[in-house]
Amino acid sequence: MLQKPRGTRDFLPDEMARRRAAEAKMREAVARWGYGEVCTPTFEDVELFTIRSGENIKKEMYTFEDKGNRQMTLRPEVTASVARMYVNEGRSLPKPLRWFYVADCFRYERPQKGRYRQFWQFGVELIGADSASADAEVVMVADDLLRSVGLEYDLKVGFLAPMKHLLSGIEPGLQRQVMGLLDKRDFEGLAGCLQTCGQDELEDALTGLVSCRAPEEAFEICGEIPEKTRIEEIFSILDGSETEYTLNFGIVRGLDYYTGMVFEGFAPNLGAESQVVGGGNYRLAKLFGGDDAASCGFAIGFDRVMVSLGETPMPRPPLVAVLSQPGLLAVAFRTARALRAAGVTAELNLLDRGIGAQLSHAAKTADFACIIGQRESEAGTVTLKDLHTGEQREMSLSEAVAGVKAVGDR
Repeated sequence: MLQKPRGTRDFLPDEMARRRAAEAKMREAVARWGYGEVCTPTFEDVELFTIRSGENIKKEMYTFEDKGNRQMTLRPEVTASVARMYVNEGRSLPKPLRWFYVADCFRYERPQKGRYRQFWQFGVELIGADSASADAEVVMVADDLLRSVGLEYDLKVGFLAPMKHLLSGIEPGLQRQVMGLLDKRDFEGLAGCLQTCGQDELEDALTGLVSCRAPEEAFEICGEIPEKTRIEEIFSILDGSETEYTLNFGIVRGLDYYTGMVFEGFAPNLGAESQVVGGGNYRLAKLFGGDDAASCGFAIGFDRVMVSLGETPMPRPPLVAVLSQPGLLAVAFRTARALRAAGVTAELNLLDRGIGAQLSHAAKTADFACIIGQRESEAGTVTLKDLHTGEQREMSLSEAVAGVKAVGDR
């Protein structure tokens, strides 16, 4: 028996209903901020991703050669594709551009809870606004989207400038090593690393920076930096808007990619793979042949959001099973069509069953049975049976519609 590929999933109707409902709430939330949906190709030229991340990223991607001998890949993320689209299609549009996307991505990774080889992202990109207001807006949009689905999570916001300032005298390879140790809060490893490279004096400053809970504390550690005013403005806006967050100057989302403000969100009930959102400032357009457009965005790990929310029951409209005696199938189809036209969900018996067997089957999935026998067919009526209470009554079709609608969602 053939199985689905490792790291992928099948979604049955109940799960898809939960996913679509959460997605709809996020779409409504982001639309209120004035963001419009964009869509990029599922596959792109490999160079779109290697030009920024290097050839090593290929081992994490699904790459292939097309019939024109071109090296292509299934997209491992969407930000690069949106930046490429901006260069191709959006440079002449009025700025700033407020775009969002919902897309599946593909990475060849070891599957585990909350991490799959095919996964979905809900992302936002704000292009062409280089300001503290833009930074703060993107953080608040992310928070609004996650709150809209009822997710309980912890938001952490930082800025890379203080840490970049402290690490400015260290070569890039060692910077990444130091940042990795800070990210893991491995202070013992950090001390050893700094001692080995003769940078012991940075230990107190770096560990102190991670512990800062106000911008002023960070400035006392790193001194005056050009970004001081912008940092103060960002957190002033977030505080004034009553956004719930924790300041964290130890966020290390990549010194070679993010340029300023950075933020992350974590759902405590997810365990090790708890990050549900990440984003910040970046500049990719120039790398892809465009202008040096300031950009700020984020991607929500939609699958992890759904795992965190759990299998909450979804309200649904009542389902009516239209049942009929032999020879009355055409009447049953007309009745079901009339029910649907009136806004009622209706399904028909499609197998050769008697009324009793039809009722038994309907009781497993439906809320009402709309029964059509010879008497009902001749009188132009139906017998509506509530499959939860057992009550039934013969009535007109319009009365049946009203009775079903009066029940509301189940």
